[in-house]
Amino acid sequence: MKSKAKTIVSAGFTAGTLDLTAAILVYAFILQKTTTIKLLQSIASGIFKKEAYTGGIEMALYGVLLHFLIAFTFAWFYFKLYPYSSFFHINPFLSGLTYGIFVWCIMNLIVLPIAFPNLPEKKLDFQLLLSILIIIFCIGMPIAFITRKYYTKRY
Repeated sequence: MKSKAKTIVSAGFTAGTLDLTAAILVYAFILQKTTTIKLLQSIASGIFKKEAYTGGIEMALYGVLLHFLIAFTFAWFYFKLYPYSSFFHINPFLSGLTYGIFVWCIMNLIVLPIAFPNLPEKKLDFQLLLSILIIIFCIGMPIAFITRKYYTKRY
């Protein structure tokens, strides 16, 4: 059986890897809106502001670290909530979907506006829906399924 820490690390690492991979594939390669380095620097800019864009690969690595810190935090939060929420026990697909929407809301309605006060207003368009789907399937679902596997073995 996995320990609590291994479960949280596994959920956070899986979610972080899937989300970062999806973001790079979609925004850098498919839509060609940015480059991989700029995408990672933009994550780092949440802490380092404009300096992140002049810091080269070092700032991109800080972006990766910050991204995984956020993913591990959301994995830890879900893991801690799981025993207290009967809703999470019903269906991991439904709880992953719901948690993904929750994560998207926290990031886009609280974290990003605090880090970047001058963000443009969000419009209901393809990119917005795509960002929500990426978070649901790359963050919410893996965290829900990995956490459920741990707790199912416990009960």
